[in-house]
Amino acid sequence: MPNVSKSNYDVSSIQVLEGLEPVRKRPAMYIGDTGEYGFHHLLTEIVNNGIDEALAGRADKLWVFLESEGGATVVDNGAGIPTGIHPKYKKSALEIVMTFLHAGGKFGGNTYKVSGGLHGVGASVVNALSKEMIVYVKRDGKLVSQTYERGKPKTGVIEAKESTIANHIKEILKVEKSGTAVTFKPDSDIFKEFKDFDRPRILRQLRNYAFLTAGITIFFSDLRSETSNSSSLSSSSLSLGVEDLRAEGLEPKTYNLKPINYTFHFEGGVKSFVQFLNRNHTLINQKIFFVSRSKDDVSVEAALQYQDDFEEHVLTFANNIETKEGGTHLTGFKTAITRALNDYAKKNNLIKDGEESLTGDDAREGLTAVVSIKMNAQKVEFEGQTKAKLGNPEVKPIVEVILGDALKSYLQENPAEARAISDKIILAAKARVAAAKARESVIRKGALEGITLPGKLADCQEKDPEKSELFVVEGDSAGGSAKQGRDRKTQAILPLFGKILNTERIHLDKVITSEKLIPLIVALGCSIGDTFDAAKLRYHKIIFMTDADVDGSHIKALYTTFFYRHLLPLIEQGFVYVSVPPLFKATWGKEKKYLFDEAQRDQFLKEMKNQKITIQRFKGLGEMNAEELWETTMAPETRTVKKITIADATQADETFRMLMGEEVAPRKKFIMTHAHQAELDI
Repeated sequence: MPNVSKSNYDVSSIQVLEGLEPVRKRPAMYIGDTGEYGFHHLLTEIVNNGIDEALAGRADKLWVFLESEGGATVVDNGAGIPTGIHPKYKKSALEIVMTFLHAGGKFGGNTYKVSGGLHGVGASVVNALSKEMIVYVKRDGKLVSQTYERGKPKTGVIEAKESTIANHIKEILKVEKSGTAVTFKPDSDIFKEFKDFDRPRILRQLRNYAFLTAGITIFFSDLRSETSNSSSLSSSSLSLGVEDLRAEGLEPKTYNLKPINYTFHFEGGVKSFVQFLNRNHTLINQKIFFVSRSKDDVSVEAALQYQDDFEEHVLTFANNIETKEGGTHLTGFKTAITRALNDYAKKNNLIKDGEESLTGDDAREGLTAVVSIKMNAQKVEFEGQTKAKLGNPEVKPIVEVILGDALKSYLQENPAEARAISDKIILAAKARVAAAKARESVIRKGALEGITLPGKLADCQEKDPEKSELFVVEGDSAGGSAKQGRDRKTQAILPLFGKILNTERIHLDKVITSEKLIPLIVALGCSIGDTFDAAKLRYHKIIFMTDADVDGSHIKALYTTFFYRHLLPLIEQGFVYVSVPPLFKATWGKEKKYLFDEAQRDQFLKEMKNQKITIQRFKGLGEMNAEELWETTMAPETRTVKKITIADATQADETFRMLMGEEVAPRKKFIMTHAHQAELDI
């Protein structure tokens, strides 16, 4: 638990650089976008401020509430934002922090030695993009508040009246000696299409913060009505693995609050994080490698463990901010891992003289790792306000040396673990060589013999990928209707009969010898494996079109697995979709209407109860004629398609492995938990 010191944070700590006017004009510059990511980034910025208080040793508890009337509240028991009058600006320091861009205690002095809120714009940007914000500060025995509207003060900094404070905030501030509470509601004028918080997404983030911040306890409560939630508590707890988390620390009964849904507290840090990520895997090295050292004012904490999988799962953080695009700390980590394992293998004659060294991909196959660095807030360099990538060049050699030395010692001191890891990655190297040979014989040889596009492909006339669509259609019958009904200029059709290979645990050499996958790979034009080139993709919309039944869902899952495991950049760049065909066709007189599920059918019949209506249920795409297939599933003006996206890569990876992998127990648990939600095709 941190030493919760409240000193050295006062009015003189606050520095101001510029006003808030640019934020509402160009919000994407500050929060990434005005869609789902930017909407959630508002909450991230406020949570980061509370986490920064913990990193500074001034807080050990954080509360996050999703409010019943929209918006969110974040409370920390840190020192509280200074509220006195700033000597230069003649305003309360609280108002300056909340209404001036680049105002805060992170630009000078020693107020925040380690901070995720690098730019100091977090609270003020959230304020500018919120319809309303209320900030409560308890400090020096006083409780004050200020209310804002779209970034502008509606009140001065005034004494907070208990009668006006929501109970869940009031009860916390009664118990804690100091702290800050921020309630905000995102502005619907800015966020026009995304208006509600996603609970599982927030829980994953809070869980990560608890792993990465020593001594902190994070409480989460969803005060919204259950009908407004994106998922039920039971389903979100399953997807997060919350039932496997051993939450410890303070009991929420200390506070007279509504039930706390989740409490996160982990003593093991990143070591516990890796243990959590690998909880459903067959492990290669039972003893987790862990290192925590500092060099030149940079603290490096890392843990790793191999499991029996083909994919790598490496999460990186800088000052507790997840750097999803990596950066210099990840580069140093990769270099250290590859060099240490090569040195060990050669020293122990596991790689003979003249044999090819292990590549970085070999060394990281099946690796689960968490790398967290912390450094002075004034020195850290993120790329962009959303902090997706670490740019400090001095971090790479520090991480490389610390990780390299520690891993070398681990391998020497744990020979059984070292040998198990070596066997795993040497096998990966052999598979890589085999895949390369297979690729040469299948793809390159085929090209030399003049084989171009597969015979079943009905290609489109358009050569511009941005204007071209490829429908991957289940079955020859539906494929025939699709070919007749399509727009030949922009729409290509590739019928593939039956279920493809489950590629969840299949190496590339098996993939590129699959008779059902080769036509798809060739049609896409971007190749696969280390010859993959997204720039050569022939269609910028790849649409899986399958029946609206259990078999169709399974086929979609198989295709999605293939793209996720072997053509991931196509998903990441937004090229992969699934069609949503209707289940029913209603006809009355000369009129008709397509209905996509039972709920739509029932509602339609209720609305049209005085009409004589015939309802036809489509058993599959093959039952539709060309006109019906065009109207319902292919015409851009009337069809429904869903883009496949990856909101959380770690969660996506766990889901694919659970549903498509070899381990039966996690899949059985999922089925038992969600059986009541299943729609049976009887």
